[in-house]
Amino acid sequence: MRVGVVRELTPGEGRVALTPHAVHELARAGHRVYVEAGAGEGAAVPDEDYRAAGARVVSGAEGVWRDSELVAKVFGPLPEEYGYLREDLIVFAFLSLAVNGRLLKALLDSRCAAFSMEAIGDGRGGLPILTPMSEIAGHLVPQVGAHYLQRPFGGRGILLGGAAGVRPGRVVVLGAGIVGTGAARVASGLGAEVVVVDRDMERLRRVEAMRFGGVTTLAASSMGIREVVPEADLLIGAILVVDSRTPHLVDRGTVRAMREGSVIVDVDVDQGGCVETSRPTTLREPTFVEEGVTHYCVKNVPAAVPVTAARALSNALVPHVARVAGRGLVDALNAAPGLARGASVVEGRLVSPSLAREHAIEHHHLKSVLPLHAEAR
Repeated sequence: MRVGVVRELTPGEGRVALTPHAVHELARAGHRVYVEAGAGEGAAVPDEDYRAAGARVVSGAEGVWRDSELVAKVFGPLPEEYGYLREDLIVFAFLSLAVNGRLLKALLDSRCAAFSMEAIGDGRGGLPILTPMSEIAGHLVPQVGAHYLQRPFGGRGILLGGAAGVRPGRVVVLGAGIVGTGAARVASGLGAEVVVVDRDMERLRRVEAMRFGGVTTLAASSMGIREVVPEADLLIGAILVVDSRTPHLVDRGTVRAMREGSVIVDVDVDQGGCVETSRPTTLREPTFVEEGVTHYCVKNVPAAVPVTAARALSNALVPHVARVAGRGLVDALNAAPGLARGASVVEGRLVSPSLAREHAIEHHHLKSVLPLHAEAR
């Protein structure tokens, strides 16, 4: 199969979907790989490394899109890339279609096969491509919050770890998934007092079992959130609802009740955000102030460390690309039902039930569109 890797156009995005190690695996298996010149620049990967791995480096995106049967991206196509979409093309990307109706329409109109990498499963309930990005985000966000709590950056002047005889800062984490648990661990390591909030008691028990110092847990409720959030110096939103818009768990009134100079880091903003006052920002302009509170709402947090993040993403993605490239789309989906869970659009039909509900569009079972085994959705 002909596989393409293009340069990301999203502002501040330095990651690349496939690194030379992944390209080498694909090329060794007999696949032809096209890489747009400069695609790896933001992740410190020169074109020469791609050539050495067996790729053909192409000047400009148009040639890569035109000559490829499968294109791997970090983010979904931007409007200037919609014209490259076509019926015989397979696209892998973090699509965030629950909040991007315009892209969804473009994918449907093009009749391409589009896979949301954030929804691809592993057959055991895990999300193998999203997980490494969530791990990186969980490591980063307490550091980001600590930075913006400093007075020169608009914060309250709070040190999360406190000092001898001085109470440490308080961190509230909404969500006990991979991002939330990682954030709690790092915030605890910085010496902060941490409260992790989730409605899933099993997740909270897992957090308790990890015995992070200074971490307590709280069962999620509207009243509980309204009580605990105003006490936070740093609020971290880490709620994941795959292929659906994230619910607003924190309303404007609760944000208003936070102390001036507090910080909100809403990792969920790519799916709409769990805080009512959140709106997407970029790494170039990462923050804004609303109700006296600094909001950091960058939708691609791992892109702050593109060298690490690109390699982690590529490691997670290449097995799925290799499976499709080697077996063809139908056989790959039959062999890996978890891959089918990431299918969003196929042959002009919406095959994700949650996206169909979100956008009030007719849902088609994937096996009614392609000749799949019963295990596929």
